[in-house]
Amino acid sequence: MRENQRRQSRSQRHFIFFYLSLSLQLISGLADDPSGSKHDIKAEIPATSGGSSGLKVVFICLGLVTVVALSIFLLRQWQKKKREEQYARLLRLFEEDDELELELGLHE
Repeated sequence: MRENQRRQSRSQRHFIFFYLSLSLQLISGLADDPSGSKHDIKAEIPATSGGSSGLKVVFICLGLVTVVALSIFLLRQWQKKKREEQYARLLRLFEEDDELELELGLHE
């Protein structure tokens, strides 16, 4: 029993070590400077100005609003079509069928 716990503990340590080393590799791979040198520390100026990024945000918001509005419109059209189909079925269910009455001899 004691030996089994030692094996599990050892395998857990190996897993944690593997996970941490993989995480560090991924983090270092995401760095902007792959060489890792820090001698050239400068304040970077963004490539886009504030106005153009604001314009991008406005276009994204307009796109989202358009998609939502189109979705609502299509949903309402679909509901309207379903409602009309159900109403037509209801009318067919309760319409008087003269042919059936004639066949059964129930015509008044």
